[in-house]
Amino acid sequence: MSTSPETVEKQAGRGFKRIVYSREEIQRRVAEMAREITEAHRPEDNLLVLGLLKGSFIFMADLVRSILLPLQLDFLVASSYGNATRTSGEVKLLYDPEASLQGRSVILVEDIIDSGTTLNQLFPLLEARGPKSLEVCALLHKRVAQLDRPVRWVGFDAPKEFLVGYGLDYSENFRHLPFIGSI
Repeated sequence: MSTSPETVEKQAGRGFKRIVYSREEIQRRVAEMAREITEAHRPEDNLLVLGLLKGSFIFMADLVRSILLPLQLDFLVASSYGNATRTSGEVKLLYDPEASLQGRSVILVEDIIDSGTTLNQLFPLLEARGPKSLEVCALLHKRVAQLDRPVRWVGFDAPKEFLVGYGLDYSENFRHLPFIGSI
């Protein structure tokens, strides 16, 4: 038995305040961002797309499949929370990328920029590895963070609501949804 994407979205959307970005809106914007990244780089840039896990994995998968350049990808896991519910302000790398950043054009892919704590502390750690360039591509930006550097590519300005879906979670739930909703 096959279920249409519209049916999945309707069933999964129950209990949500609203669907903020539909599957179609996300697909359209991710394709636009991939075109922008393709136009901003050359094949000889030795492009490395570095995903910040876990939230970026779905976005990053769709993004890299639409970038029309040779590239490599890797991931990192960073935490500023530990076992607390509030950020400690100190970022620890829990998983370090295996790929070398030296002399490469690196795009750090983030699901959502909220406080900016993680990004602000990751910049110097990654810069110390000698990339030719280090840019950020974020699906969502709440525009409340004081970032040490601008975000080059932003999918959507996010409302100040708790969002889930398309990689974003609440207690590890809802990441699989093809849309972004507010709960």
